[in-house]
Amino acid sequence: MRDLLLVTGITGHSGSFFLRELVKNQYPGQIRCIVRSTSDASELDGCPLKIDKRIGDLRDQEFLNRTLQGVETVLHIGSIFYSVNLVKAALANHVKRAILVHTTGIYSKHKSASAEYQTIESDIKTLSEKDPCKMGIVYLRPTMIFGRLQDKNISVFIRMIDKLRIFPVVGGGRSLIQPVNGRDLGKAYYQLLTKPEIMTGDYILSGEKPLATSGVFQMISGLLGKQTTFLSVPLTLSVLVARTIKSLTLGKIDLVEKVQRMGEDRSFSHDAAFRDFGYAPMPFAEGLRIEVEEYIRAKAARP
Repeated sequence: MRDLLLVTGITGHSGSFFLRELVKNQYPGQIRCIVRSTSDASELDGCPLKIDKRIGDLRDQEFLNRTLQGVETVLHIGSIFYSVNLVKAALANHVKRAILVHTTGIYSKHKSASAEYQTIESDIKTLSEKDPCKMGIVYLRPTMIFGRLQDKNISVFIRMIDKLRIFPVVGGGRSLIQPVNGRDLGKAYYQLLTKPEIMTGDYILSGEKPLATSGVFQMISGLLGKQTTFLSVPLTLSVLVARTIKSLTLGKIDLVEKVQRMGEDRSFSHDAAFRDFGYAPMPFAEGLRIEVEEYIRAKAARP
């Protein structure tokens, strides 16, 4: 186990579950956490572990260079768009291992940002190849993350299915997805952290098994107690409508990429993560039940 661990994004969705794993396992080492001044760090402040909280901005290279002094392991849960800055600081401070939580979005044939993701990782590779100490870099790639009402993925479908009697389904909902619960990601981060011998690697962190989007929608409807009518809309027509909306709003509402990806399989095997550090996600139905129940409680509590 490394003596000084630096974590970004610990107040976020999967980061907060990682913090709970650290507490549950009584992590003995020192943990330095970078948080934004606007973040809710109450859970971090009440944590019984050896926490060194640093307020700062991941865009500030000088701040990162100072903050990574003495760090041996980095777990970057924050945005992929700050990864290059963090790696620069890690290399300058002779960090031994950097664990970077990126995305399976890099594999999308539609996602416009996938090229940008590839550029980021290419830049990281270029930087690391110049490193005489050869810092270890491990990539973790979650699929669609869910598990809280703020997840911007499954929570969006829950709200829409709750409100709509007739629910449009792109391409009949035949495309496959493999959502991963933030709780499972928190466990995975900890499992990898306790495997210091894994110095390099590229691991997909997906949900238990592939699911047709139509099946996911039906599960949500059932848990909500709704009798939803699902209307299949051809992918080409859905994309046309999305492009029309984008044009009429002068680009302010751009759903084209999201609609295109609804027609794309987004299922990936996590066999390598299971083999190397025991990653075993919960059944989707279990995680979905937790989130729908949270939604129902929150809805009932509204004035």
